[in-house]
Amino acid sequence: MSENRKPLLGFVHKVPDANASGNSGKTHCPSCLGLFKAPRLLPCLHTVCTTCLEKLEPFSVVDIRGGDSDTSSEGSLFQEPKSRSLQPQIGILCPVCDAQVDLPLGGVKALTIDHLAMNDVMLESLRGEGQGLVCDLCSDREVEKRCQTCKANLCHFCCQAHRRQKKTMYHTMVDLKDLKGYSRVGKPILCTAHPAEELRLFCELCDRPVCRDCVVGEHREHPYDFTSNVIHKHGDSVRELLRGTQPHVEALEEALAQIKTINSGLQERVEAVAADVRTFSEGYIKAIEEHRDKLLKQLDDIRVQKENSLQLQKAQLEQLLADMRTGVEFTEHLLTSGSDLEILITKGVVVDRLRKLNTVEYSARPGVNDKICFCPQERAGQCRGYEVYGAINTKEVDPAKCVLQGEDLHRAREKQTASFTLLCKDAAGESMGKGGDNVQVAVVPKDKKDSPIRTVVQDNKDGSYHVSFTPKEAGVYTVWVCIREQHVQGSPFTMTVRRKHRPHPGVFHCCAFCSSGGQKTARCACGGTMPGGYLGCGHGHKGHPGRPHWSCCGKFIEKSECTYTAGQSAPRSLLRTVAL
Repeated sequence: MSENRKPLLGFVHKVPDANASGNSGKTHCPSCLGLFKAPRLLPCLHTVCTTCLEKLEPFSVVDIRGGDSDTSSEGSLFQEPKSRSLQPQIGILCPVCDAQVDLPLGGVKALTIDHLAMNDVMLESLRGEGQGLVCDLCSDREVEKRCQTCKANLCHFCCQAHRRQKKTMYHTMVDLKDLKGYSRVGKPILCTAHPAEELRLFCELCDRPVCRDCVVGEHREHPYDFTSNVIHKHGDSVRELLRGTQPHVEALEEALAQIKTINSGLQERVEAVAADVRTFSEGYIKAIEEHRDKLLKQLDDIRVQKENSLQLQKAQLEQLLADMRTGVEFTEHLLTSGSDLEILITKGVVVDRLRKLNTVEYSARPGVNDKICFCPQERAGQCRGYEVYGAINTKEVDPAKCVLQGEDLHRAREKQTASFTLLCKDAAGESMGKGGDNVQVAVVPKDKKDSPIRTVVQDNKDGSYHVSFTPKEAGVYTVWVCIREQHVQGSPFTMTVRRKHRPHPGVFHCCAFCSSGGQKTARCACGGTMPGGYLGCGHGHKGHPGRPHWSCCGKFIEKSECTYTAGQSAPRSLLRTVAL
């Protein structure tokens, strides 16, 4: 088997641009930011210096996979895969992406060496005129030349010694400056099991690179070939995976671009909405402040008005009191100190004055009250185009002026919801126009005063209250409606609860003859008869009430309750069976 070298993956070839083969991301460690030193490739395909990985704090994980992990290492190239049971394992986190890295048994140094990164570091050093490179043999002096056969970097002294040895005297030596156009200047990759041998072969069974000593030892009778011969097959499989990955990269890049666009639009939109919020808030604050000033002005006007009314009433009462005292004092002095003649002479004037004083009308109660409240939930219209809330209210509900109304005030049906409305008014008889009053309603059976019916009071927020309840039994009930523990006008009152509405068993007609199909014996509750021996009413005949009615009870209203009872006379009871 001959070794056929082709300029494929991993072999020396020129590149058109010397700067295209390296950058800081390929040559510098993301942890220490320096040039790579013994770089290791992690399973997440990030490369980090060995020393940097050893500084990371390890943690214990439990490997429950039972087989080989995703962590690849050089040591694993020469070990048979073994199934592992549930056991703790040491791991670290990638310093770039925080991915979990399960360390092999050999630790960090057993991870795969990134030879590509080492080659890029070498190229980076060559572009810097060899700065930082030391001789591979003496490890002391700076490098001047490179042996293309041994792939060794040599100083001037070691280069001369290299040429004097018989085995290496014909090796090709190249100046470092002549290597700057090359893309591969790394050292040969040697077998870890046989350090003197280069990895040139590939074991197809074990799927790993091997050396010549490996194929005659551990990999004996395994199918193998030169790496240059199998690189096409394996390279194509990698390219196929790469082609499947590229669309995802493009999709992710497009998604990130869209996110960036949306984020930019989001920021602009947030700023625009924030400006709207500020404008609205500033306007609303000004509207609230203006509404506040109006309320305070209104409150001050109410104070002035009430104070003026009180002062006027006070002045009137003081003047009346002074007149009363004058009359009382003069009359008492006259009666105690005056003679009979003096009393009789002044009696007429005194009597007239006292009679006038006694007939003067005045109120012993203040003409105004101190009932002023602020209702923050009440709508107060618009101010500067904004809806504002909060109103000052001086009205006070007067239970004596409140009104109860509704069809169910005095009658209801058992097991049917009855309701009525309470209209709250102030002392002037005007509607309160707002809710919030403490309305108390009680519906109690007269014969079961300890079993009141549950009532529901709904505040309509306009000064009216809807009261509803459902009596369970027929009978007489007493209804109490109170505000601030005072009965409203018309409370308490009595309500009669009748039984359920009774349907009519008969027919609604105007002629017993027609509705019974011509039967002579058909009777009607109206009591009418017809000539010819017919016992029921007829069209316009004697006894006909003159309008349609029910045959079972004689009621004229079609949508009414039947009042027929079993205690009626026998002839009339037969009328219930009359039907069309």
